[in-house]
Amino acid sequence: MRFRSLYAKLTFYFLVVIGLTLSGVGISYTTSTRELDELAEKQMQQIVRNAVHHTDLYLKDYERSMVSLLTFRYVMEFMDLPTDREEYDYYNYRKMIREVVADPLFIRNPKIASIYLISDKGNAVYYFNEVSEQSFSPEEIRRQRDYFMGNTSPHGQLSILKNSILTGQENQMVTLVRRIRGYSSPELSGLLAIELRSADLSALWKGVDLGKFGYLFITDANGNVIYHPEEMKEGTVLPDAVRTKLEHSGDAAFFDDSEGEKRMYMAETSDYSHWKLIVSMPVDEVRKPVTNIRNSTLVIGMFTLLLAILLAYRFSKSITRPIQKLKLGMRETEKGNWAPIPLPKHRDEVAELILRYNLMVKRLSDAVDKVVQVELSNQEIRLERQRAEFQSLQLQINPHFMYNTLETIVCYAAVQDSEDITEIVTALAYMLRYSVQTNLEEITVANELKHVMYYMKVMQHRIGREFEIEVAARPEYLLHAMVRLTLQPLVENVFQHAFPEGVEEYHFIRIDCGEENGVFWVSVEDNGCGMPPESLARLRQKLRANRLADEEDQGNAGHKGGIGVLNVHRRIQMVFGDRFGLRIESEEQQGMKVTMLMPKSSQVTRNKTERPAPA
Repeated sequence: MRFRSLYAKLTFYFLVVIGLTLSGVGISYTTSTRELDELAEKQMQQIVRNAVHHTDLYLKDYERSMVSLLTFRYVMEFMDLPTDREEYDYYNYRKMIREVVADPLFIRNPKIASIYLISDKGNAVYYFNEVSEQSFSPEEIRRQRDYFMGNTSPHGQLSILKNSILTGQENQMVTLVRRIRGYSSPELSGLLAIELRSADLSALWKGVDLGKFGYLFITDANGNVIYHPEEMKEGTVLPDAVRTKLEHSGDAAFFDDSEGEKRMYMAETSDYSHWKLIVSMPVDEVRKPVTNIRNSTLVIGMFTLLLAILLAYRFSKSITRPIQKLKLGMRETEKGNWAPIPLPKHRDEVAELILRYNLMVKRLSDAVDKVVQVELSNQEIRLERQRAEFQSLQLQINPHFMYNTLETIVCYAAVQDSEDITEIVTALAYMLRYSVQTNLEEITVANELKHVMYYMKVMQHRIGREFEIEVAARPEYLLHAMVRLTLQPLVENVFQHAFPEGVEEYHFIRIDCGEENGVFWVSVEDNGCGMPPESLARLRQKLRANRLADEEDQGNAGHKGGIGVLNVHRRIQMVFGDRFGLRIESEEQQGMKVTMLMPKSSQVTRNKTERPAPA
């Protein structure tokens, strides 16, 4: 498409941009409405799942209460009572079961309305809690037993029924019933039942907030309503249309308008009770946010369109007018008038453009120089900050270790005149001098091993027994470079965490080093308690974060107040780069292996080799 003027071209392209923008808004609106619908469905699904979970927990708690009845001797003996039993025996069993099991169960669970046992020989006992006591004829007992035997699992699993033996309470109780056996019969021919008040059970679901018009209701596997916010619907059967959609929808949402308005339903079936917990909300209520977004988008879109067209017109004119003036001046040049085009006396758009351009070039040049200077300054600041962090980390010494060691020295001095004190003090003096040195030069593996040796002299006195670390490092690796104060904290971490019950004869710590794929590695391995998988995953995540450990992290990943595993990892990265650091392998009760990864390099030169003063 060709345009005869710049004004027409700018106007056209502005309209194209406006159209594309509005199209993007429309696409965004469509996507947002779809995501909001999915979000509403997920929220309803989450509500139903939470309700199922809490309901199952509630019912399982009462199932556990029934176990005390199943294992009670008098209950099993009562199941074996013959049909022609003595009245005293019946009275005695009824009394013992009440005193030892039923009454304590009523006290612990006041929501239980009744407990009863029915044997295959027609013997039955009933216990009631805060409801009117009732007695039943042999024929009524037989009908009750036939009903329960026909609606319970033959293998003794718990069954949950919307039923009650209490007159007038059929729709107000939930019965937990299971088959049981006596001492003399292997058959599950007896029955144990607990009845709960539906009103107490429904308190679990009344707290579910589904807005003004939404609600949650529960049905059994046959579509009978067990709980409904409208109590008159309890005990009724779901409409056929809803039941059919419910059976075919599975875990997905479905819609129905049998209540006079279109509603959205979401159902979840409990694997424990086989109840269906169903959330129902009006579609208008569910999609209310989408409707508000649509109306707001239309109003704002129309207003934005008009404003954009107006601004496009004004902006196009502001660009083309000064260019038209420049065009007229250039036409004079085309006619042979070779006089240069001077700057106009008045500050019009073209003159302002030239002046601003010259000023812009000058300022850009100054700005580039300033950016370079600022970048160099910031680089120096970052280097100084890293150096300060590095030196600060080297000065971190575990105060608890020092305090405990000093207490050991005091004990030795008070009990006996021993050379052990001299050995501990000598080792501590070396460790202190080695720890407080703050230069950034790398040291050798031999230096770190020597520091570990003095640390072990102190530890042998603290643990009260000989303990030797196995050093498998080959001699040619002893002069390889590594970072100061990285090996001893890993050994100390083993004593702090790997041997929680104390050091035993079979415990070992092994230090090794080598080269692999251009990487120099030093490992510390033990056969201690190891780490659980979840703790190991958290520690590896912190190592990947590439940051210094704060106080909370040190308490978890190392030892509180010490350098810690995280800071050893970060110190190696600060010296050699982020691709190096620690690699941790562990299995619970199988030990742990911590490997320091550093660049493969030549031996440390003589002027960089750390030579601590002798103790």
